Amino acid sequence: MTTALRPLSTGELLDRTFSLYRSHFGLFVGIFALPHLVVLGVQFLQLMSQRPYGRAPDVFASLLWFAAVAFVGLVMAAASQAAAVVAVSDLHLDRSASVMDSFIRVKGHLPGVIGISIIVIIGVWAGMVALLVPGILLAIIWSLSVPAKVLENKGVLSAMARSVDLTKGDWGRIFVVGLLVVVLSYGVRILLQAPILIATYMSAKAGMRAAVLGWQIASLVAAFVAESLVGAVGTIAFSLVYYDERVRKEAFDLQLMMSTIDAAALPGSPAQVGA
Repeated sequence: MTTALRPLSTGELLDRTFSLYRSHFGLFVGIFALPHLVVLGVQFLQLMSQRPYGRAPDVFASLLWFAAVAFVGLVMAAASQAAAVVAVSDLHLDRSASVMDSFIRVKGHLPGVIGISIIVIIGVWAGMVALLVPGILLAIIWSLSVPAKVLENKGVLSAMARSVDLTKGDWGRIFVVGLLVVVLSYGVRILLQAPILIATYMSAKAGMRAAVLGWQIASLVAAFVAESLVGAVGTIAFSLVYYDERVRKEAFDLQLMMSTIDAAALPGSPAQVGA
């Protein structure tokens, strides 16, 4: 059994997060890059469908493309997140993990993860618009919903209720982990995209139509690279928080140890332990 299955401090959680990311870099980049290639393809189609520079945009067509990109982005993000949760679970419990196996195992969970994502997005943004603090609080108490859905095979509302229970009493620590993940993720995105956005603005101001299109393409590619590189970090962190909360509140480490011993005691039966 992995030595990580014990109560971890905030520093140890973050160290474990980046250790998993570094040692399995190709796995996590693959899990996020493959679905987001689909998103990038749809974004390219949207860009190519735009009217020539200087002409008034077709508002109806623009709205349709916006909806299409948002829908595809939501589905692909849910697939990446669910597959990453499975990969983190396998690695954290000393099992092997692969890109394709992770995706195969979450096919049935995808509608539920999409449902959770929609509810969380609406709830958190509504809370942010209202008074900021409710939005942050909702983000914290629902932060473990996807791991609960995927690893415990729960329904959407049951997974969200499970997240509320698991996060109870640890809001401050989860907020610190989430804040560091957000700063890192958006820091990388800004670092990659800010120069391109400035170049796009300068080209448009100078009337360089071909250059504008080139910089727009570069911006989409930069966003794809950023998502591929750092998209998994948050999922790794909160998957580890999920297990840590189970260890603290439910003695999951002891449950796992006893399950392994019981399975090993059965003649001819390999130890199979679920999350």
